[in-house]
Order: sequence, then structure tokens, then C-alpha cells
Amino acid sequence: MVGIKPLSKIWLDGRFLDWEKAQIHILTHGLHYGYAIFEGIRSHGTAQGPAIFRLKEHLTRFENSAKIYRMALPYSHAQLTEVAKELVRVNGVTDSYLRPLAFSGYGEMGLDPTRSPISVAMALWEWGAYLGEQSAQQGVRVTVSNWTRIDSRALPPQAKCAANYANSALAKMQASAAGYDEAILLNASGMVAEGPGENVFRVKDGVLSTPPASSGILRGITRDSVIRFARDEGIPFQRTDFTREELFTADEVFFSGTAVGLTPIREVDGRPIGSGNYPVTHRLQKVYDDAIHGRDPRYRAWLTPAG
Repeated sequence: MVGIKPLSKIWLDGRFLDWEKAQIHILTHGLHYGYAIFEGIRSHGTAQGPAIFRLKEHLTRFENSAKIYRMALPYSHAQLTEVAKELVRVNGVTDSYLRPLAFSGYGEMGLDPTRSPISVAMALWEWGAYLGEQSAQQGVRVTVSNWTRIDSRALPPQAKCAANYANSALAKMQASAAGYDEAILLNASGMVAEGPGENVFRVKDGVLSTPPASSGILRGITRDSVIRFARDEGIPFQRTDFTREELFTADEVFFSGTAVGLTPIREVDGRPIGSGNYPVTHRLQKVYDDAIHGRDPRYRAWLTPAG
């Protein structure tokens, strides 16, 4: 991971502002209580110019997160679509990571967020491979976290809420402190849920599987893309719960997510996964790379031109 390089503009509450001028008040409600929802979206270069991958689906999830948290967004889906496209254009960056964010702003302090106005922002920056430049080929080392994935009886896992990611941060810090690249969290029933910011897939005897939404995961947009790829490539697939032991004995395990793309996991808690080869993962990586760069006509409808 690398630091964020400042670019030209950030969009905040209807205006494109210079990077250093996009600021909020210290008493912003969402800063104190975690009442914020966000998305992570990528733009990539194609033969026709920069294009945003699955923008419609990301903004729909953004809106659904707002609905779950009773947050009235002051901008429409169409308006946010145009903001995303313009943000790519004004910053002049082909490969980038976009971050829409809605949060309770400066108004009244106290737990009730309805007494504060809702602010909406969208930023963009250049972000390479989240888990390292060599991770896509060599795979990463992970540990099963002592922290449990948030339960739907405590916080809504299907909402991409900032408060949820305190859970993720604890797991990430524990993994890093122990010398691992990333963590995997179990749910309250002891079954595999997801990584701190990624979904998890397992391959065993040629069958691809991933935990169902009922396991407490976030329904990832990249996860959904992988499921579609598997169907189109004729790879047997199922949604099913599995245990940590079934990670240890898998032929392949990989992460999926907007930040990580598709990243193989070579080791879980000191146990090498499979033979060290990742034929299914690498096959799906190729399909994904072709899809995001507009080389596969089957998935061009997922691209929103921004040039």
C-alpha cells in the first residue's frame, strides 16, 4: 500500500473543490459517531478511454446503504453518475479509485443523526494493488482473526457503513502486527465470513464456492462479477458456508474486491494452500482483467465511459 497522491479536484456538496480546500468542521457528526456510508469504485483504461467498472451497481449499493441507515441522500443516482464521470475527467487520471461518501455533517452533537444535515462527497486517487504489486501472482499470507465479523443483530453487514470498518481495522491491525498480509474473519457461528475489506472464495475438487449473504458478509460487487464469470466459463459454483479447516484443505483460496481485484491466498495460519498453483484463480483473474479494460464484449455493459 502507498500513500494518497493529491490530485486536482474533490467533489463536495455539489461543488468541485481544490484538493486541499475540501474540508469539514471538527464537530461533523459522522466523524464522532461513524454515521457515514461509502463505496469503493475503480476506473480503468480501455481502448475507448477511461471507463468506470460497474458504476451503476456501486451507486445502487450506496443508495441501499443510505436506506438501511435512514439517510436521505440529497442527490439522485443520475446526478452521482455524472459526478463520477466528471471527477475522472477533471483529474485527468485513467486508472483510479473513486470514493463516494455520505455522512451526517455539522449540526447537532448527540447520537441522533437526524438532527444534522447529510453531506455527500466524492474523491478520487491513484491506488495500485492493495495487497502489494506481487500479490496477484504470488498470493498472500493470511491469518484467521480473533475478532468476529459483525453480526446482523448488532450492525447491518449489508450496509457499507464507516462504523462497520472499525471491526475490519481491528482484524487488519492484528494480522499486520503478527506479520501477515491480511486477515479472514469468522462469523458468530464460527463459519468463514470475509476479509476486512474483501470477500473470500474457495476452490475444492474443481468446485468454486463462497459464503452466502446470510453468513454476515457484504455482497461485494467484485464477488458478484466472479460468480458471473464462473457461470460464463462453465466453472461449477455454489454459495455455501465453510469452516476454517476447509480453508486449510482447499485447493485454492482467493480474495475478491474492488481494492484487491482477485488475489490468491497462498497460506492460512502457516498452512500452505493446495499445491501453490492457482489455475482457477488465474483463469478468473484473466477474465476480470479483460472485463475491466473493455477487452471482453460480454461485459462491456458494465463499463461507464468517463472520457
